[in-house]
Amino acid sequence: MARRLLGADSANVFNIQEPEETAANQEYKVSSCEQRLISEIEYRLERSPVDESGDEVQDPDVPVENATAPFFEMKLKHYKIFEGMPVTFTCRVAGNPKPKIYWFKDGKQISPKSDHYTIQRDLDGTCSLHTTASTLDDDGNYTIMAANPQGRVSCTGRLMVQAVNQRGRSPRSPSGHPHARRPRSRSRDSGDENEPIQERFFRPHFLQAPGDLTVQEGKLCRMDCKVSGLPTPDLSWQLDGKPIRPDSAHKMLVRENGVHSLIIEPVTSRDAGIYTCIATNRAGQNSFNLELVVAAKEAHKAPVFMEKLQNTGVADGYPVRLECRVSGVPPPQIFW
Repeated sequence: MARRLLGADSANVFNIQEPEETAANQEYKVSSCEQRLISEIEYRLERSPVDESGDEVQDPDVPVENATAPFFEMKLKHYKIFEGMPVTFTCRVAGNPKPKIYWFKDGKQISPKSDHYTIQRDLDGTCSLHTTASTLDDDGNYTIMAANPQGRVSCTGRLMVQAVNQRGRSPRSPSGHPHARRPRSRSRDSGDENEPIQERFFRPHFLQAPGDLTVQEGKLCRMDCKVSGLPTPDLSWQLDGKPIRPDSAHKMLVRENGVHSLIIEPVTSRDAGIYTCIATNRAGQNSFNLELVVAAKEAHKAPVFMEKLQNTGVADGYPVRLECRVSGVPPPQIFW
C-alpha cells in the first residue's frame, strides 16, 4: 500500500510499526457529538421519501400474522482508515416480506449506479457497501435503511479517513509530537481528548407542519409543528411578514416531545392572514407558510314563535296533531 501511495523510492518511510496504523480498517467508538448526529440522520431518513433502491425485490402478499418489520441481525461498524485504502461496510438485515435496501452518505442517498461505491446484497440478507480507494471526501456517516410495508429501520457506520502527508507518515504526529494537530484530516479520532472537536451542523427540517386553517372568531386556534436540526433550531413566527410577539392572546409553547405551538385565544378578525414559521440554526434556516381564515361570529337570537299552538277539539279516540313553528340562533331546543 505504501508503494502504491508514495512510490517505491519513498515507501520505506511509511512507519508501519505505530500501533494505530497496523490495521487498515480499524474500528473505533464514536463520540457523543457524533452519536447525536447519527441519531438525527436516522430519525430523518426513516420519515423521508426515498428514490428507488435498485433492489429487484418482489412484494408478495404475506399474511398479516406472518409479516414482520425489518430488523438488523448484524449492524454496521465504525472505521478509521488512511486515504487510498479500501473499506467495506457490512450488515445483515431480515424481515417479511423481504425489505428493500437504501444506502445514504451524510443523509444523501447513494445511487445504486454509483461508480465510486459497489453495493451488494446476498441471499442470507448480508448487505455491503464497498469502495476500493477511499478519499478524504469519503469521510462521513454511512446509513443503510431497510423498508417493507411493516415499517422502516436504519443503522449508521462512521468512516474517518485520515490524510497521508507527502513523507508518507500519518499526520497524527508529523513532528514526532504525540499531540500535534493534524493539518488535513477532516474528522477527529474520538479517542484523542486533546484535539479540538470538529462539530457537524444539520440544517433545520420540519418533520410536522400544519395546513391552512379556518377558525371561528372568538374561538381558540392552535398551530403545531415539529422541527429537527443540529444544533437545536430557534423558532419565530410572523403574520403577513411582521414578527408576532407573545402577549395575553398569543402564546408560544414547546412541549417535552419537541412540538412547538403557537396558540391564539381568542381569535379575532385581526389574526387572519398568512403565517410563516421560521426555524434557524448555525447551519441555515427553513420555513413553512399557512393561511388562517377567521369566520365571522354568529349573531345570537333568542327563540321566537313564528306560529303558535292553536286550540283544537276532537272526538274521543281520534288522533290529534298540535303544531307550532319556532326560530332562533343557535337553533333552540324544544321541550313539551
